[in-house]
Amino acid sequence: MTPEILAALDAAKRAGQPIVLGTRLPDGMQQLLPDPAASEAVNEAARAALADDETRTAKVGDHDWFLHVYNPPLRLIVVGAVHIAQALVPFAAATGFAVIVVDPRRAFASDERFPNVAVSTEWPDEAMEKLRPDVRTAVVTLTHDPKLDDPALDHALKSPCFYIGALGSRKTHAARLKRLRELGHNDMEMARIRGPVGLNIEAVTAPEIALSIIAEVVAAHRGSPLGQKQAA
Repeated sequence: MTPEILAALDAAKRAGQPIVLGTRLPDGMQQLLPDPAASEAVNEAARAALADDETRTAKVGDHDWFLHVYNPPLRLIVVGAVHIAQALVPFAAATGFAVIVVDPRRAFASDERFPNVAVSTEWPDEAMEKLRPDVRTAVVTLTHDPKLDDPALDHALKSPCFYIGALGSRKTHAARLKRLRELGHNDMEMARIRGPVGLNIEAVTAPEIALSIIAEVVAAHRGSPLGQKQAA
């Protein structure tokens, strides 16, 4: 690996940018992919490897390529250490997400309520600034409190995170969108928010709501039509 490629790879990893180190076999030529200088077939193979999160060898044209995937870790940022969050965290962990629970209310965000879970008791705007959601991050707000949910949603909308969900009724969501519009977000940006959050499975209990949320997050991550935001 050349010093230039190593430096570019390190920069991409620090920035949370998904990238593939492609090695052409058997001559060993390397490049970071996708790359405008590479053929579309090679770039497509790299994008497929990233989507599958799988390092592998692929036949492209007359050459075999070893595609080493460097994906940022899957993360779920949950704003609100509430009962639904307690049910959601185990689902998310079981499906491969590193979970961070954000809530400045220490009575809620405690080790007793969230054992072996990363918990931030900073205010959501401060926590989100440090967490820097990337393309492998989902953000879910659960508090119903604009002082907590709105700053998190504001930061999420300014980020490339792949999923944004907010708990609440349609009436609550309409009021939320009005506040976010006053913060400068347009309708196209706010259309990224799933509100009410989760797949419509007629969920009632906290575990059922948590199940509907993680199912929608996984669907969005995998590119399933179920993960596409539905019209209100």
